[in-house]
Amino acid sequence: MKNEEQLILVDVTDQHQGCASKTHVHTKALLHRAFSVMVYNSSGELLLQKRADSKYHSAGLWANSCCGHPRNKETTKAAAKRRLYEELGFTCDLSKVTELSYFLSLGDGMYENEYTHVFAGQYEGNILPNPVEVSNIQWITPEALKKNYDLQPDIHSKWLQLYLSDYYYKIFI
Repeated sequence: MKNEEQLILVDVTDQHQGCASKTHVHTKALLHRAFSVMVYNSSGELLLQKRADSKYHSAGLWANSCCGHPRNKETTKAAAKRRLYEELGFTCDLSKVTELSYFLSLGDGMYENEYTHVFAGQYEGNILPNPVEVSNIQWITPEALKKNYDLQPDIHSKWLQLYLSDYYYKIFI
C-alpha cells in the first residue's frame, strides 16, 4: 500500500535498522519497535480495550490500554501518548516500566516480532473510544484480569496473554 504506516525495524538491542510498511513487517515477522501502555485508575484498576472488529489482526479481542508503533524520528513515549489520544481520546503522564522482546504468531499469516517498550500511567477522566480502533473498554484489577485469562485465554490478544502468563509480576505489579 502506497501510504501505509512505516514501522521502525530494529536489532535485538533496539537499534534502528531502517523502516518497512506495517503489513510487510507483520507478514514477514520482522523485528520492529513497539510499545504497550497500561493505564490505571486511583483504585489500581487497569483500563482494557476490546479491539474493534475491523482491525486487521486480533480483532474483537481484549488488549491492554493501548499498543502501537512509533513513527520514524518519533520518540516511543511520544508515540504512546499519541496513540492513547487517537484510540481512547485522552492522554496522561507515562513512565517506562520495562522493555520486552517477543515473537508471536497471530494467525492468518500475521506475526508480532517486537521489541516492546512498556509504559504505565494513571488517569481518572473521560474516555472517548475511537470506534474504528476500540469496540469496548473496561476497568479491571490485575488480579481479576489474571483470573479471567486463566478461565478464558482466547478472548485476550496474544500479547496480553503473554504479558499475563510470562511477565505478570514485571508488568502489572
